[in-house]
Amino acid sequence: MKKYTFFWIAVLLPICGLRAQVVTDSLVQVADTVPAVEIAYEQPDTLQDSTLVVLPGDTLEVVPADTLSIQPQDTVAADTLRRQAPRPTLPALMRPYFVLKLVREPASQAFRLDTVSMAYERILGVLDYLNDPATPERYIRLQPDYHRLFLPFTYFERPMARISRVSWQSGDEDALKAAVPCPLQIDTVPFTRQQRVDEAVDRALLSAYVRRLDLVRFTEKEIEAGPTYRDNIEKEEKSRPSVLKLFASESMSYVKPEDAEVVIHKPNWWVTGGSGSIQFSQSHISKNWYNGGEGTHSLLGNLQLFANYNDREKWQWENLLDAKLGYISAPSDQYHNYLVNNDQLRIASKVGLRAIKHWYYTLHTEFKTQFCNGYGANSLTLNAAFLSPAYWTSGLGMDYKLNKEKVTLSVLLAPITYTMKIVTNPDVNEVSLGLEEGATTAHDFGSQMQANLTWKAFSFLNVTSRFDYLTSYKTVRIEWENTFNFILNRYLSAKLYVYGRFDDGVAPSENGSYFQINENFGFGLNYTW
Repeated sequence: MKKYTFFWIAVLLPICGLRAQVVTDSLVQVADTVPAVEIAYEQPDTLQDSTLVVLPGDTLEVVPADTLSIQPQDTVAADTLRRQAPRPTLPALMRPYFVLKLVREPASQAFRLDTVSMAYERILGVLDYLNDPATPERYIRLQPDYHRLFLPFTYFERPMARISRVSWQSGDEDALKAAVPCPLQIDTVPFTRQQRVDEAVDRALLSAYVRRLDLVRFTEKEIEAGPTYRDNIEKEEKSRPSVLKLFASESMSYVKPEDAEVVIHKPNWWVTGGSGSIQFSQSHISKNWYNGGEGTHSLLGNLQLFANYNDREKWQWENLLDAKLGYISAPSDQYHNYLVNNDQLRIASKVGLRAIKHWYYTLHTEFKTQFCNGYGANSLTLNAAFLSPAYWTSGLGMDYKLNKEKVTLSVLLAPITYTMKIVTNPDVNEVSLGLEEGATTAHDFGSQMQANLTWKAFSFLNVTSRFDYLTSYKTVRIEWENTFNFILNRYLSAKLYVYGRFDDGVAPSENGSYFQINENFGFGLNYTW
């Protein structure tokens, strides 16, 4: 073991010994009455003399602790008497700009004391706390000014644009002669902070591009087109709770671990609901009214039920029951007091498998008929009855779906469609409905396009529209059904119903037209669940 030889030489009082008092078992403190003393010692390895100044009040450590009396000219080993390590501090000049920080060495995992600037600790040092669960969220400062330096190496356009910007002057003489406004002299440093930060980041990125352009992984457009991730971190409660919480009663009940229950609810992917309405309309004209005419009144009922399945990933299954039945009085009809003016029973179902974002491979089917017997005015000829006619349509295609806050749209394109037309009542003329004489069914193959729209136009107006185009490449059937619901409150509304139809597969009217229209406007009750 190497040992150094110490010689004590008094500077001011050579005859005075070095007095010390016991502080702990291994520490002695130099008495305050002793003047400054130099400890001269020889270094055998280098054969050089060195001097250590001992001031009054200094604490010296004695190893072992039994050496407590020190006299001039005493010779002690270097590992027997040494000065206690002082507490690390920074000079007063450096304290506003630097801090002392323990830094872990990557290789040895040992800590060492390092001097770190305030700016580094505030901007970059805070990153050390992001992965520390013990650090409260309020201690982590949000400052995204330097985020471009911490993304995967990305090529940004602004650093290159900053150095390649071309300065030019206008050739317009009038512009050169124009007076240049002189702004007031104010300190602009606080207002240019972001600009100076951007310039520093651009310089750092430009330096990296020049040296290692081969490490670039993304471009600026690719970063902007990427998804956005949000971390729903619950905010830390305030350190000072509300005074009212201090007086809130707390439950003192104790639940045993074996009594605790975990209830797992299976997600329900089904959505069911419906709507119903009854609309009234009425007009009264006295028999002696000078312009003539007659009074009428009508009643229209509508019921819609739906049950939809959606697993939010791939599959969707939509089911709909739509029933309408309406009557109108016929005072001038010699055979009927009331006539059916609106009669429809429609059951539709379609199953879709997601292909891409808004498109689904879809198989759909629809059955449509009416409830009651239908007659013309002043006629006993039966035009329609239950299942006479009835239409069953099935097709395979693609369905485009769009769901927005106010608009819901579905457009079905089915290039392969099968249609069966049914007439079961012998009193109904099947030839006028497009069937051969004596036949009860007809089969056709073709294509179909169907669109369904629900639009909340205003807070008081909802628009529902259904457009259906079906062709067998021999005949064409087009239906366009629109309902305008003017909402007065939750239970009262006024509805305008317009149903247009074109079908060249049935007998035309007396004027040779295949176009048909049905329109109703009424006021009544409405309820949705």
